[in-house]
Parts: sequence; structure tokens; C-alpha cells
Amino acid sequence: MATTDLAALAKKASEAAYVPYSHFRVGAVLESSDGRLFTGCNIENISFGLTNCAERTAIFKAISEGVREFKSLTIYGETKDPISPCGACRQVLSEFCPPEMSVTLLSSDLTAKTMTLGELLPYRFTDLD
Repeated sequence: MATTDLAALAKKASEAAYVPYSHFRVGAVLESSDGRLFTGCNIENISFGLTNCAERTAIFKAISEGVREFKSLTIYGETKDPISPCGACRQVLSEFCPPEMSVTLLSSDLTAKTMTLGELLPYRFTDLD
């Protein structure tokens, strides 16, 4: 799917965010290798440690539906500069997505920065063997 279409979907996904505490909306679109799209938004909890980020919402939706191969992730945030996923999201993504997967980071004005997951998390925690 075209980057502009994914950007629009990620922005739309952010509109569903449940953010009564931070008022900071984030949306994500994860594209599977077969072209299916999984959207996610951040979902806060009064106990901030139980909050779920948009990226993890999208990947958990995909995994729960049996999808295991991914080709791109697009993240939109209400930010001045392109938003970057937190460390927890980076690690979860590295569990299920290849290091060469494309990741597009977007700001509120849709300024984009694209890189690979491997560039985003070059020293992921891996199997201890």
C-alpha cells in the first residue's frame, strides 16, 4: 500500500486512542506480508504502567489472528517531529518482525522518516543460546 495511504490510516487510528490522562494520541498501521492491515492506538490506564502503545496494540491484534509475517509499520503521533516508538514497543516488534522491515515515523503534519526495524533497534535482546 502507498505510504500516503498508510499515513492516513495511522492518523485515523490515532482518533480511537483512549488518552484521558496524557491527551497524547498515537496511531499505528502494521502491514502483513500478504497485505493485511492491522491498526492500533494507544490505550491508557490510570496506572500508567498498564497503558498499551499503538504499536503493540497493532501487533497483538495481528498475532492474535495468527499472522506472523510483516513487511511494514507506520506510526503517527501528534508530535512536532516524526514520532519514535518506545523501547518496549521496539523489543516486542523485534520478536515478531524482521530487522529489514520498513518503519515509517510520522509527525502531526505528516513529515515522514523511514528506516528499518534493525536501524531502530540495532541491539535487540535475543535468545540467550
